[in-house]
Amino acid sequence: MQKKTLEEYVHCPFHLAMSMLEGKWKFAILYVLSAQGTLRFKELERTIPEISTRMLTKDLKHLVQKGIVHRKAYATVPPKVEYSLTDIGHSIAPVISSISEWGEAYIKASKAHAH
Repeated sequence: MQKKTLEEYVHCPFHLAMSMLEGKWKFAILYVLSAQGTLRFKELERTIPEISTRMLTKDLKHLVQKGIVHRKAYATVPPKVEYSLTDIGHSIAPVISSISEWGEAYIKASKAHAH
Protein backbone atom coordinates (compact mmCIF):
# COMPACT_ATOMS: atom_id res chain seq x y z
CA MET A 1 0.00 0.00 0.00
CA GLN A 2 1.44 3.33 -1.06
CA LYS A 3 1.88 5.90 1.69
CA LYS A 4 -0.54 8.82 1.30
CA THR A 5 0.29 12.47 1.71
CA LEU A 6 -1.64 14.43 4.34
CA GLU A 7 -3.71 16.05 1.56
CA GLU A 8 -4.62 12.65 0.07
CA TYR A 9 -5.40 11.24 3.52
CA VAL A 10 -7.72 14.10 4.42
CA HIS A 11 -9.65 13.69 1.15
CA CYS A 12 -9.64 9.86 1.26
CA PRO A 13 -13.17 8.36 1.08
CA PHE A 14 -12.38 5.91 3.91
CA HIS A 15 -11.12 8.72 6.16
CA LEU A 16 -14.17 10.82 5.29
CA ALA A 17 -16.54 7.97 6.16
CA MET A 18 -14.76 7.22 9.43
CA SER A 19 -14.71 10.88 10.46
CA MET A 20 -18.46 11.19 9.78
CA LEU A 21 -19.27 7.99 11.70
CA GLU A 22 -16.68 8.17 14.47
CA GLY A 23 -17.68 7.88 18.08
CA LYS A 24 -19.18 5.29 20.32
CA TRP A 25 -22.87 5.73 19.45
CA LYS A 26 -23.35 6.62 15.78
CA PHE A 27 -23.24 3.04 14.54
CA ALA A 28 -25.65 2.00 17.32
CA ILE A 29 -28.09 4.72 16.22
CA LEU A 30 -27.78 3.67 12.57
CA TYR A 31 -28.14 -0.01 13.51
CA VAL A 32 -31.40 0.64 15.40
CA LEU A 33 -32.89 2.90 12.71
CA SER A 34 -31.89 0.40 10.03
CA ALA A 35 -33.51 -2.49 11.90
CA GLN A 36 -36.61 -0.73 13.26
CA GLY A 37 -37.33 2.09 10.83
CA THR A 38 -38.74 5.45 11.91
CA LEU A 39 -38.57 6.11 15.65
CA ARG A 40 -39.36 8.97 17.99
CA PHE A 41 -36.55 10.31 20.18
CA LYS A 42 -37.64 8.50 23.37
CA GLU A 43 -38.14 5.22 21.48
CA LEU A 44 -34.63 5.50 20.12
CA GLU A 45 -33.28 6.38 23.56
CA ARG A 46 -34.98 3.33 25.14
CA THR A 47 -33.55 1.06 22.43
CA ILE A 48 -29.99 2.17 23.29
CA PRO A 49 -30.17 2.18 27.10
CA GLU A 50 -26.51 3.01 27.74
CA ILE A 51 -26.59 6.26 25.73
CA SER A 52 -27.15 9.55 27.54
CA THR A 53 -29.81 11.98 26.34
CA ARG A 54 -27.05 14.52 25.64
CA MET A 55 -25.03 12.12 23.45
CA LEU A 56 -28.11 10.92 21.56
CA THR A 57 -29.09 14.52 20.86
CA LYS A 58 -25.55 15.44 19.78
CA ASP A 59 -25.04 12.41 17.52
CA LEU A 60 -28.51 12.67 15.95
CA LYS A 61 -27.87 16.35 15.20
CA HIS A 62 -24.56 15.42 13.54
CA LEU A 63 -26.14 12.60 11.49
CA VAL A 64 -28.97 14.93 10.41
CA GLN A 65 -26.47 17.65 9.39
CA LYS A 66 -24.53 15.10 7.31
CA GLY A 67 -27.72 13.94 5.55
CA ILE A 68 -27.57 10.39 6.93
CA VAL A 69 -30.62 10.68 9.21
CA HIS A 70 -33.85 12.56 8.49
CA ARG A 71 -35.54 14.52 11.29
CA LYS A 72 -39.25 15.22 10.91
CA ALA A 73 -40.86 17.58 13.41
CA TYR A 74 -44.62 17.80 13.74
CA ALA A 75 -46.34 21.01 14.86
CA THR A 76 -48.18 19.40 17.76
CA VAL A 77 -48.41 19.91 21.50
CA PRO A 78 -46.42 18.25 22.93
CA PRO A 79 -43.91 18.39 20.07
CA LYS A 80 -43.44 15.16 18.13
CA VAL A 81 -40.15 14.45 16.33
CA GLU A 82 -39.34 11.33 14.34
CA TYR A 83 -36.01 10.08 13.03
CA SER A 84 -35.42 7.82 10.05
CA LEU A 85 -32.61 6.98 7.66
CA THR A 86 -32.24 8.93 4.43
CA ASP A 87 -31.42 7.11 1.19
CA ILE A 88 -27.71 7.52 1.88
CA GLY A 89 -28.35 6.36 5.44
CA HIS A 90 -30.06 3.20 4.17
CA SER A 91 -27.01 2.51 1.99
CA ILE A 92 -24.99 1.76 5.15
CA ALA A 93 -27.13 -1.35 5.88
CA PRO A 94 -24.65 -3.76 4.17
CA VAL A 95 -21.82 -2.26 6.24
CA ILE A 96 -23.79 -2.76 9.45
CA SER A 97 -24.61 -6.32 8.37
CA SER A 98 -20.93 -7.03 7.67
CA ILE A 99 -19.91 -5.66 11.06
CA SER A 100 -22.55 -7.88 12.73
CA GLU A 101 -21.29 -10.93 10.83
CA TRP A 102 -17.72 -10.11 11.87
CA GLY A 103 -18.91 -9.83 15.49
CA GLU A 104 -20.54 -13.26 15.30
CA ALA A 105 -17.37 -14.77 13.78
CA TYR A 106 -15.28 -13.13 16.49
CA ILE A 107 -17.50 -14.55 19.25
CA LYS A 108 -17.20 -18.06 17.78
CA ALA A 109 -13.43 -17.73 17.34
CA SER A 110 -12.90 -16.37 20.86
CA LYS A 111 -15.01 -19.20 22.36
CA ALA A 112 -13.01 -21.78 20.39
CA HIS A 113 -9.76 -20.12 21.46
CA ALA A 114 -10.81 -20.12 25.13
CA HIS A 115 -11.26 -23.90 25.21
